Amino acid sequence: MLNLTRRQQIAIGLALTLLMLLTRSHHWAGLHSLPDASWAIFFLLGVYVRALWVVPAQIAASVGIDYAAITWGGVSDFCVSPAYWMLLPAYLVLFAGGRFYARRHSLSLLGLFRLVGVALAVVVVAELLTSGGFYFFSGRFAEPTLAGFIPRFEQYFPRMLGTFALYLGVAAAVHVALAALRRDDGPRTLMGTHRER
Repeated sequence: MLNLTRRQQIAIGLALTLLMLLTRSHHWAGLHSLPDASWAIFFLLGVYVRALWVVPAQIAASVGIDYAAITWGGVSDFCVSPAYWMLLPAYLVLFAGGRFYARRHSLSLLGLFRLVGVALAVVVVAELLTSGGFYFFSGRFAEPTLAGFIPRFEQYFPRMLGTFALYLGVAAAVHVALAALRRDDGPRTLMGTHRER
């Protein structure tokens, strides 16, 4: 895991929660052009924050933001259905992917390729869980079939992948810049200063 102080982890967790508040869907009028950062947030929590309680706390924050947006913000409740619970395993997969990455990859070209591989794998699984869950379990589609789901996956997955890649790329660039400012003699990981032995 990463060698971050408790204070650094709390600061990162709070910053990611603020990012979720500012970007979750199109809930806030002046910020409608910012894409939803939720998936990248759960992945980055897995990378940077050791405490497991952050996962239910961040899930509660996301549900609270959705509730406020629907109740007071005039956002459609179309996506809130029996399939809404599929967000839970999707977020857990993203968090676990972040944890996996944090333990295994170094600041190198190979480490970058591994980051891309882990990120791609967890985003595919998260999209299958959320889009598949909505298509098959929401009750919004009369007769859902695998043949009907595949075009929907092809339609929505590139946008979700692009959004995830945008936020993850920004986070990685910020991290590499900060790591360059804190050069030291020990081995470094792409998302942390020291690899634990």
